[in-house]
Amino acid sequence: MSARTGTPVADVAAAMLGVHAQVLSAAELSLGLRTDGVTRADVREALWPTAPPTAAPASSPSLVKTHGPRGTVHLLPARDLPMWCAALPAIPDGTAALPTGVRLSPGQADQVVAAIADALDGAFLTVDELGDEVVARTGPWAGDLVMPAFQTMWPRWRQVLHRAGQCGALSFGPNRGRRVTYTRPPRFTPLPPEEATRLLVRRYLYAYGPATPQHFARWLAAPPGWAKARYAELAAAGAIEEVRFEGAQAWVVAGDTAFPDAAEQDELTRGVRLLPYFDAYVVAAQPRELLFPGAAYRRALAGGQAGNFPVLLVDGVAAGVWHQRRRGRRTTVTVEPLGRLTARQQGELADRAQQVGAVLEAQAELVIGEVTVGAHA
Repeated sequence: MSARTGTPVADVAAAMLGVHAQVLSAAELSLGLRTDGVTRADVREALWPTAPPTAAPASSPSLVKTHGPRGTVHLLPARDLPMWCAALPAIPDGTAALPTGVRLSPGQADQVVAAIADALDGAFLTVDELGDEVVARTGPWAGDLVMPAFQTMWPRWRQVLHRAGQCGALSFGPNRGRRVTYTRPPRFTPLPPEEATRLLVRRYLYAYGPATPQHFARWLAAPPGWAKARYAELAAAGAIEEVRFEGAQAWVVAGDTAFPDAAEQDELTRGVRLLPYFDAYVVAAQPRELLFPGAAYRRALAGGQAGNFPVLLVDGVAAGVWHQRRRGRRTTVTVEPLGRLTARQQGELADRAQQVGAVLEAQAELVIGEVTVGAHA
């Protein structure tokens, strides 16, 4: 393990309100680029602590890889699971129901989630192994191949895989070769759902406010009306307050209204940074038009969706895209700026590329030129 001199990775993940981890190397970069001396090995040790060279068991993980906001895979601090696993299941499901004959009934869904939790307790199973255990604990109906997916058919039970993650029955284990494994996260007691959702709104506003209910709903993939009601409850209780931000109405945590002046803001955002796929800064920050000005809105977004391209930031706003391709112990970091960089900025960019390499435990080579791969490549 490397010598850490910065904030523990679980604390960084908590401040970010989760780290998007559909691509694990991107999550490792999101964490490693925000602190000092952290590599991908440190992130994986926080997720899956190795047993010491004694008979004593490994310590509990400080990070958990599971289904988080928007139903997508995130790294979440283990200590925050009582909030997440109460708040996320409380969000109304706005997606269209699967057809009759495919979807699970509410009772069947509960059975499957309970079976997943039981099967994964103290185990690391591949999806096929988990499916066998779920069918054995529920019935053949759970294994019916009724869900079209990726030119094949998935068993019925898999439609609640993300729900099992969001309620604390399932998390990801380390890969077994090229195969994903699942396990059960550390035991915890969920908060009451109302308390959890109120806490989640306040933490979101503390991290990413000023923000509107629509911004919160978009970040969480929640119904706008539900988000608006949560804001109204907190405003009525005096827990959040309304402010004017960029000429529009928004909200912040009550008392958190001492915004930096222009000079302080310039100092905070000045410099060059490289952010990976689906970094929390580009996904959660609103309004998008300010973060992706001019040509950046066309080049660095995919149909208005942030995160599909790794982003070059210059003085806090998107100013280009980048991509890294690893070969063995080396990685090539190709950066496509949308404007001319000063000599100072080019020097900073070279340092940032080396930092990418350090986090990924590779030797980085910087290339300034066109990024030819598409979104989320």
